[in-house]
Amino acid sequence: MAAEFLFSQFLSGLTTAIFLFLVASGLSLVFGVLRVLNFAHGTFYMLGAYLAWQTMAWLAPTKEGFWLAALAAATGIAILGFVVERLMFRHLYGKEELYQLLFTYALVLILGDAAKILWGTGQLSVSRPPSVEGSLSVFGALLPGYNLFVMVLGFAIAIGFWVILQRTSAGRMIRAAAMDREMLGSLGANVGVLYTGVFVVSSFLAGLSGALVSPIKAIVPGMDVEIIVEAFIVVVIGGLGSFWGTFLGALIYGQVLSFGILIFPRFSIFSVFALMAVILIVRPWGLLGRPLK
Repeated sequence: MAAEFLFSQFLSGLTTAIFLFLVASGLSLVFGVLRVLNFAHGTFYMLGAYLAWQTMAWLAPTKEGFWLAALAAATGIAILGFVVERLMFRHLYGKEELYQLLFTYALVLILGDAAKILWGTGQLSVSRPPSVEGSLSVFGALLPGYNLFVMVLGFAIAIGFWVILQRTSAGRMIRAAAMDREMLGSLGANVGVLYTGVFVVSSFLAGLSGALVSPIKAIVPGMDVEIIVEAFIVVVIGGLGSFWGTFLGALIYGQVLSFGILIFPRFSIFSVFALMAVILIVRPWGLLGRPLK
C-alpha cells in the first residue's frame, strides 16, 4: 500500500511537471533566441484558458468540442503573439533587461484587465472530454485518463521539438540564432522572420497549455501570475534558454513539490524555492544552461 501511495505521488508530480513544461518551454525558447524575459507569457496562458472556455460555450451541444476548443484557443493566442511581436516586441530586441521587464509587465496589466472586462472576475470551468474520462490503474495507483493524455502529449511535444531543433534547417537556424544572432544575420538569414516564428510558437504553447489545464483547474483572474512564477523557477533550475534543461527543471519541480507535501506539508513551496536557491549558488546558469557571455 505504501509503494502504491508513493507511486501515486510520483504520477501526480509528473502530471504537474508536464503542464509546467508546456508553459515553461515557450518561455525558455523566447529567452534563448530573442533574449527577452517575457512576463506576459503567463498571461497568454491565462487567455488560452479563457478562450477554451469561450469556445466550449459556443460549442455546447458538441460532446468532444473540447479538442476543437483547445486548438482554437492555442491558435488564437498564436495570432495574438504574432500581432504583439510585430507591433511591439521587436522594438525591445537588444534593449536593457529593465525595459523588457517594464514593457512585459505593462502588457500583463493591460491584458489582465481586458480579460476581466470580457469574462468577469468569477470562476469558470471546463468539463473534461468524455473520451478521456475515467481512470487507469498503473501499478496499483489510479491515473485519470485525462492526466495520462496530457503526459503523452507532453512527451510527444518534447520529442517533436528535439527532432525539429536537431534534424531540420529551421532548427539549425534557431540554434544558430541562440548562439550568435549577429553572425546569422550577416550570413543573409532573415532574423526578423525567425524571431516572429519563434514568438508565435511560444505563444501557441502558452495558449495550448492554458486550454489543457482548464478541465482540471478553475479559470480565474490572477492565474497568470501564479504560473509565471512557477515557470520561471523551472527555467532557472534547468537553465534559461536550454530546452532539455526546461524539461529537467519541470520534472524536478513536480517531484519536489509532490513529495514535499508529504514531508513538509506547510513548507512544500519553500522546498522548491530552497532547491532553486541552492542551484543558483552552485551553478548560477542552471543545470543544463550556459553562462551568458
